[in-house]
Amino acid sequence: MTLPKAFYLFTSGFLPLTGLAHSSEFHLSLVPTRQTLEIAPQCEIKIEGDKRIIKSNGIPDHKVGRFPNRGNPNGIQAQKYLYEIALKPKAAREAVVLVRQPFGIAINGVLFDPGTAEFFQRDRNSKWNYEALSGAVKLGLDQNHAHVQPNGAYHYHGLPSKLFEMLSGGEQVMTLIGWAADGFPIYGLYGTKDPLDAGSEIVELKSSYQIKAGSRPTGSDSPKGDYDGSFTIDYEYVASSGDLDECGGRFGITPEFTQGTYYYVLTEDYPFIPRMFKGEPDPSFERRLHRRRPSENSDDQDHPNRGSSRGPAHPRSF
Repeated sequence: MTLPKAFYLFTSGFLPLTGLAHSSEFHLSLVPTRQTLEIAPQCEIKIEGDKRIIKSNGIPDHKVGRFPNRGNPNGIQAQKYLYEIALKPKAAREAVVLVRQPFGIAINGVLFDPGTAEFFQRDRNSKWNYEALSGAVKLGLDQNHAHVQPNGAYHYHGLPSKLFEMLSGGEQVMTLIGWAADGFPIYGLYGTKDPLDAGSEIVELKSSYQIKAGSRPTGSDSPKGDYDGSFTIDYEYVASSGDLDECGGRFGITPEFTQGTYYYVLTEDYPFIPRMFKGEPDPSFERRLHRRRPSENSDDQDHPNRGSSRGPAHPRSF
């Protein structure tokens, strides 16, 4: 089974992959991925003891958009990444909210980093954090749903389209695309209809998050208007409304884990990249000590998680 025609048109820059955010206008604003970087990508993944070690320079092994651009003034530069994740991860006592750190890393050594530094009224203490793929703020994202931080770090805010196409070979198959900071694997878009039956139909897996009904609260510190997905807390988790849990994953059999594992899925709809960890993220992914549990901060009552042809080979170790 091949990927939908719209996927190829989107990755070629002619038509958006429908449903990935909220409007075709947003997709049309994505910077075409036509640039080949002169810096060679470097990524090594190896197993040492009970850890999976990932060392990379953060340079993608696929075409990217033009950087700098009108929405993003930064050029792509090599990084010095060294991350450790649990080889046999375990679920935590309760889900851990992702706060100001990468969620994980793709198997090409580029970070999955869905958060933004843009807030309502530019107040970083505000709970109204703009969602990168809403199109509400112009971030200069390319068609890999990626852009560049001031330090030159290219990173993904959603499904890395070119990488996914390379890894899947254009087929609608379960495709390992990276590792979360807690050690659990990350797959792109698809999984088996029955998570415990490896022979069942391959389907696109759906998020269980939905835009809240009604209007945002009034007040000088609120953007007002109806909930529309512009901000992360415009969403709420609605149990069993999709295929995935509040962490954006589920337990099941995968091609790499034939005895079953918990795994995350990058989705076409919010959260695109998960915003909660099922297990304990490794400290090597922390920028600062910002990680907190939902119950440890009253602001989390409004957190969206509270509520009703193949390309070059990539390093892969299991």
